Amino acid sequence: MILPIVAFGSPILREKCKEISKSFPDLPEIIDDMFETMYAASGVGLAAPQINKSIRMFIIDTAPFVDDEENDIQPMKQVFINPKMIKEEGPKWLFNEGCLSIPEIREDISRKSEIEIEFLDENFKKLQKKFDGITARVIQHEYDHLDGILFTDKISPLRKRVLKGKLSDISKGKVEISYKMRFPKR
Repeated sequence: MILPIVAFGSPILREKCKEISKSFPDLPEIIDDMFETMYAASGVGLAAPQINKSIRMFIIDTAPFVDDEENDIQPMKQVFINPKMIKEEGPKWLFNEGCLSIPEIREDISRKSEIEIEFLDENFKKLQKKFDGITARVIQHEYDHLDGILFTDKISPLRKRVLKGKLSDISKGKVEISYKMRFPKR
C-alpha cells in the first residue's frame, strides 16, 4: 500500500527514533509498504519517520543511479533495522541531494565518502558492512532521518534563509507533487 510521505515541518521528522524488536507489529507489511511508497515517489531511500513511524528503520534501492553514466555502482536494495554508524571516513565530497519530505528543494551537501555500518536486515540477521560513493551517501542521508536530522540542516545559514519561504510553503502544503504527502496540522 502506498503511504503518504510526511512533509517538512512535521514534528516526527525531528524525533530521535526508537529501536524495534523482531515482534514489532506488522513489520513485513510496513517494509513492503515502504518500498511501494518509495518507488511511487521515485525515491532511492525512505526512513520510517517519513511514513509517520518513529522507529529506527530505513530502506534503500540505488538502482536508479545505475543508469547515470557518471556513477559506477552496483545497485543495492536493502532494509536497515536498528542501524549503528561505526565509521564515516574518507574525503568529503559534494553531491546535490533532495528528500521526499522536502520536495522541490535540492542542495549540494558535503558528506564523507566511506562508511561502515552495523544493522539488522528484514530477517533480523545482524550485518556489518562498508559502503562508499553514492550508496554510502544514501545510507547517511536516511540514517540522519532516524536522529531527526534533515539534509537542510547541513546547508549554510545564508542558504537556509534563502530557502525559508519555500520550506514554509512545503509545511503548509503549497507544493506541486506527484505522490501522496501528509502535511503538518496547523
